[in-house]
Amino acid sequence: MVVQALAQSPWGVFTIATTIPLALIMGIALRTGKVSVIAVTVFGLLGLAFGVWGGQFLAHFPVIEAWFRHDQRWLAWAIMIYGLAASVLPVWMLLTPRDYLSTFLKLGTVAMLAAAVMLINPTLQMPAITKFIDGSGLVFAGPVFPFVCITIACGAVSGFHSLIESRIRPIGYGAMVTEMMVALMAMIAACVLQPGDYFAINTKGAPTEVVAKVSAAGFPVTEAEMQKLAANLGESTMFNRAGGAPTFAVGMANMFSQVSAKPTALALWYHFAIMFEALFILTTIDAGTRVGRFLLQDFLGNLWRPLGNTRSWSANFLSSVLLVAAWGWFLYEGVIDPLGGINSLWPLFGLANQLLSVVALCLGTTLLIKMHNSKYLFVTLVPLCFMCVVTFSAGYLKVFSSDPRLGFLSGARSLLREASGMADPAKAAELARQAGVWRFDALVAVFFLVLVLGIVLSSARHWWQLLRGTRRVVLHESEFVQISPAQLAQF
Repeated sequence: MVVQALAQSPWGVFTIATTIPLALIMGIALRTGKVSVIAVTVFGLLGLAFGVWGGQFLAHFPVIEAWFRHDQRWLAWAIMIYGLAASVLPVWMLLTPRDYLSTFLKLGTVAMLAAAVMLINPTLQMPAITKFIDGSGLVFAGPVFPFVCITIACGAVSGFHSLIESRIRPIGYGAMVTEMMVALMAMIAACVLQPGDYFAINTKGAPTEVVAKVSAAGFPVTEAEMQKLAANLGESTMFNRAGGAPTFAVGMANMFSQVSAKPTALALWYHFAIMFEALFILTTIDAGTRVGRFLLQDFLGNLWRPLGNTRSWSANFLSSVLLVAAWGWFLYEGVIDPLGGINSLWPLFGLANQLLSVVALCLGTTLLIKMHNSKYLFVTLVPLCFMCVVTFSAGYLKVFSSDPRLGFLSGARSLLREASGMADPAKAAELARQAGVWRFDALVAVFFLVLVLGIVLSSARHWWQLLRGTRRVVLHESEFVQISPAQLAQF
């Protein structure tokens, strides 16, 4: 999403790049203890405003603008470097202040979107039901159910939140309600666009091919209209921007720009929305990478004790490199995917996230039984059954579907057949490489499914034994150990 939105967009890259030095300055200022939190917060918010407003003037400085104009591959590497830095550097230096800033932006933007929807009352241009409900759409292959539950991460049962958050009510539950609002706002923002514009933004291919394909599907659009849209947004093009972020930003900008008569309002709100979404996604990257690094070090420490030492810079760096290389490979392959990665990378991310929620619900069920609160088992078992049906059926279809636009394996076979009939060896090699990637994606998806299925079956057996009394309740909770602020800062 972030890479597709920022590709060849100097204004957008400048806006996001501004948040990095802002976070470093805020972290160092707070670390000294000589600057108040209020002063640092005001500085950060003013810096965010400058990042959005100042990017529009880059066109007057071609040399500086060139520093921020990059393609998708460069941006993928930049995101990997950022994830590595956020994992290795002290948490107070980059991750905490940047995520602190993004929290204000998230909550404020969601509130403004909700107010804008109620006050402006935008007209939804997208038909309530289209023929694409069966999965034959231009953007994503697969029926609405069950894929809607693994492709919309915001508003879904998030395994990431359930395993990360410790304060369940204010943070875990509150975060999910907020993300539910984001999901609703995103759908409204997409639906206020003209359908032709929406599909043209999200369909991969040359502009002429995209316009012909979208128009043939019954949603007329022209290259001139798309060029005018790009110019109004301060972008060079809006073609090949699949991933959801640009769509949400365009829809959000359309709504917000209605309260201002300035000709630059649309572009300003568009880049504000891009910054909002990028900060949203980068928060997942930095926090997820750091938590993943701790988990990886915990595992590696069993193989060689020094690797598990979280106070060792070399151990931290090695574990961070390994973890970033793992998710970075999928990111890069999604970037160079001829279909834009929307049919491969995003379903894998959604599948992994929802399978994590299955693990969390299994854990919650076990705790309820061991705490002798079996009468409340429906609280975890009902959503557990739903998530199992959704994720396992979606995972099965994504791997084994006979539709080459949907199934990894059938898609790989289709690419190999196409490659065998090509006269150009370079293009044939590229299709063969993509087929190999999809087969590896299928292997990863099957690994996830089998692993979580084993956890579910093992947990069910465990529950049955506990409820029948044939297994003794054993608790392994560690004693509470107070950690001082100085010790906490070392992490």
